[in-house]
Amino acid sequence: MSITFRAQANGFPVDSCFVPFTFPGGERHFKDSGTGAEQDEHCIIRGADANDYVAAKMWAEMVHAAGGVATAYIPYLPGARADRGLPFGAKAYAGLINDIGADHVICFDPHSPVMPALINNLQIIDSTRLVRRAVGGYDTTYTGIIAPDMGAAVRAGHAAHALHLPLYTATKDRVEATGALSNFQCPDLPADGKYLVVDDIADGGGTFRGLAAATGLPREQLGLFVSHGIFSGAAAGLNDSYGEIITTDSHPGAYNPDVAARVIPVVPYMIGTN
Repeated sequence: MSITFRAQANGFPVDSCFVPFTFPGGERHFKDSGTGAEQDEHCIIRGADANDYVAAKMWAEMVHAAGGVATAYIPYLPGARADRGLPFGAKAYAGLINDIGADHVICFDPHSPVMPALINNLQIIDSTRLVRRAVGGYDTTYTGIIAPDMGAAVRAGHAAHALHLPLYTATKDRVEATGALSNFQCPDLPADGKYLVVDDIADGGGTFRGLAAATGLPREQLGLFVSHGIFSGAAAGLNDSYGEIITTDSHPGAYNPDVAARVIPVVPYMIGTN
């Protein structure tokens, strides 16, 4: 499972009294531990396993039956990149999330506005403060922020503003039918600078390797912050281009040992306790 269930007791997190288990046939289910339900319970779902969303629905049903409030922390919205065309993956996964019946759903730095508009009771936490904290705030050694394309310009721009650094926006071409990337271009950068690339998702890493090549800079002058590290396929090659790779634990892929990213726990940040 990439899902955990917690409660709040006297302001401190404790294990939920509703304990998940799996039947031999593969179905998720719960039992009541008998320790007594707390008023505030939350689950944390990482990744895209539909079984986790079924489990969350059962958990929320038990929380509500006990008179509690159910909050679902879903840092990485699965299917958020499938926000156009057919099949409409974002809508399918939004349906799973809505079916949980949570009183509150909280996500972190969604890919686009499309999927959030489909989710009930949603609160969005953006990445700006976390990026600033991750690189040392105003004492950072970075001298500029790079958005890898126009789609990343807003979130990268917020990070640049928070760090009082200039923003450079790169471009690339993508063939929608195949996903092939080409023609990476980056504005001229001061040759003695150090630059942080900011985006929401790193999957196989092709965008970021192409961007790094377009800058003409060595890895020592480039860092990468992505909110969601899936790190599939050839993602380990990012280490050839970036001296520092930072992500959160929003997706299980963040801990890919071949990438060896610095992984920041995201839920305490979302809750506001870190």
